[in-house]
Amino acid sequence: MESRATTTSVAPGVPAPAAGAGLPAAPSPGGGAPAVRPAPKRSVGLRRFIVPVVLIAALGYGGKLAYDYFVEGRFLVSTDDAYVGASTAIIAAKATGHLTEVPVVDNQVVRQGDLLALIDDGDYRNAVDAAQAKIGTQDATIARFGRQIEAQAAVISQAEAQVEASQAQLKGSQADAERAALEYDRSLKLEQSNFGSQQRLEQATADRDRTAAALVAAKASVAAAAAALEGAKANLDVLKAQRDEATRQRAELVTALDKAKRDLSFTRVVAPFDGVVGNKAAEVGNLVQPGTRLMALVPLNASYVDANFKETQLAGIKPGQKVDVAIDALDGKVIQGAVSSISPASGAQFSLLPPDNATGNFTKVVQRVAVRITFPEEVLKAVPLRPGLSVVATIHTRDPDAPKPTLLGALGFDGSAAKGLKP
Repeated sequence: MESRATTTSVAPGVPAPAAGAGLPAAPSPGGGAPAVRPAPKRSVGLRRFIVPVVLIAALGYGGKLAYDYFVEGRFLVSTDDAYVGASTAIIAAKATGHLTEVPVVDNQVVRQGDLLALIDDGDYRNAVDAAQAKIGTQDATIARFGRQIEAQAAVISQAEAQVEASQAQLKGSQADAERAALEYDRSLKLEQSNFGSQQRLEQATADRDRTAAALVAAKASVAAAAAALEGAKANLDVLKAQRDEATRQRAELVTALDKAKRDLSFTRVVAPFDGVVGNKAAEVGNLVQPGTRLMALVPLNASYVDANFKETQLAGIKPGQKVDVAIDALDGKVIQGAVSSISPASGAQFSLLPPDNATGNFTKVVQRVAVRITFPEEVLKAVPLRPGLSVVATIHTRDPDAPKPTLLGALGFDGSAAKGLKP
């Protein structure tokens, strides 16, 4: 009977197992039991080392995440329903006319006071010149009244002198009348006693009548002089009143001049603040009227963020809290801001058609409330925040002045209780 030889295959690079050392020997060519290769022990030892290390690292990382959440993470309130805004100004015309110059273009940076558009100002300059001419005419009228008042003062002085002369004449006439009356009485008595002549009596009678007439004329002269004086004074009052009226009219003309100058200033449309020009609609030659939209001006360093948080997130939000704002347009770059204010109502209440939940079927929808976030001036100068950009806002609701929470505190032990636990 023919015998067959049994061969044992050995993998390349692996040494053949040596005989002995508790291992069965390879079969002899003459026959016998086959040889058994031992299992490698290196992979088993490596697994025994790696698995505990991985478990320990996972537990450490999980513990760190849990600690971060316990200390800070649970106090963070975040939303991606947040957008950059700014107090954009719509620049409009306030005068009527054709645009003669528009020195700006879209996306141009302008400073406060820079010329944005120029309206034809010919009519407005004519109005200013006319108002100034009217003021000059009124000044001449006021000066004329001043001269008339001075002349009337001279007339009054003359009338006063005439009154004094008439009064002096009246006194003389009164003295003459009294003397003539006494002379008449004496002549009459002498004529009745036959000691005086008839001619003397007649002369005394004529003198009495003449002086009496002169006295009446003197009184009339005094009255006329007094009336002339009162008339001159009244005329002076009229002239003063006319001068005051002319002065008030001049004030009205000055106001009209100021208005004309103000209207002239409206022909120069200037930037009210530093900003960037956008949505420009003004072109040279356009006819504009008050209210015509020319362009928009977006402020440079006055951007803010309106973050719409859910009503269930508002409990811990307060003005002054720190906010981390990640800007989508800048690959998630984070800048620091602060809560400025919280809207007094949800956005639905400010919509054109507010919802009425008292009609029809009701489905509860979580509402959102806008939270205004502002930034320091140096941040706005360093980071370009353009209105309309999307951001992610994360508010730190934990009081930074309060101590960090501890596990003992979470378990209900304060500092004193924790000290009591120490041996």
